[in-house]
Amino acid sequence: MSAAVLLDPARLDRPDTDIRREPFPFLIAHGQLPDESRTDLERDFPRYASAGFFPYDASDCGPTVNALVERLTTPEFASAVGKRLGIENLGQYPTLVTLCRSLNKRHGTIHTDSKSKVATALLYLNTQWPDTSDGCLRFLGSIDNIDDIVAPELKPLYGEFAVFKRCDNSFHGHLPYEGERRVIQVAWLTSEEEKLRKTKRGKFARAFKKLFGSLDRRLGADRDRSAAHRD
Repeated sequence: MSAAVLLDPARLDRPDTDIRREPFPFLIAHGQLPDESRTDLERDFPRYASAGFFPYDASDCGPTVNALVERLTTPEFASAVGKRLGIENLGQYPTLVTLCRSLNKRHGTIHTDSKSKVATALLYLNTQWPDTSDGCLRFLGSIDNIDDIVAPELKPLYGEFAVFKRCDNSFHGHLPYEGERRVIQVAWLTSEEEKLRKTKRGKFARAFKKLFGSLDRRLGADRDRSAAHRD
């Protein structure tokens, strides 16, 4: 299956797509991946040894995931996203791709993303999700209240997609969750230097978690549901 079929910007125009400019520009879209690719994407998704987001490495992934990442990082797709968020020429910025297979309860605290990010996209790939709000993406109106929701929360299910412009008030997060939560994240960054710095940091984190993953898990086990951090 071609990358163009895997991800088509025209699907962003589905009638159930939610595009907002307040309190910050964001888009929530459903059904962005074809049903017939589910099995291939599940098979080709990387099997990380620990929880969290890690820098994309083609050698970790199978061909369908690599094709999807290639499509997500094209100037054409960036242009389609930027047009809907009011970001001019989003495709001019370097992209950093990170993937996550599973989380522990430390993850998901409320934050805005760092100032080095122009915009961030999240494409979810879980084939099923429990009947719970835990782990579901929330766009928020404040940094200290996980229930201050400004749009319906998004379950991280196959083909669900969210993207937002990084702002000083682009608050987002989710309730504590431990388990499989597959997602591909694309961040458009302000410079190649920031991409290099973040990639190095991500590779270090991956190596650290291989050694101390159980400690990482324990540190967040009892976090407050509205916990926040500054990027």
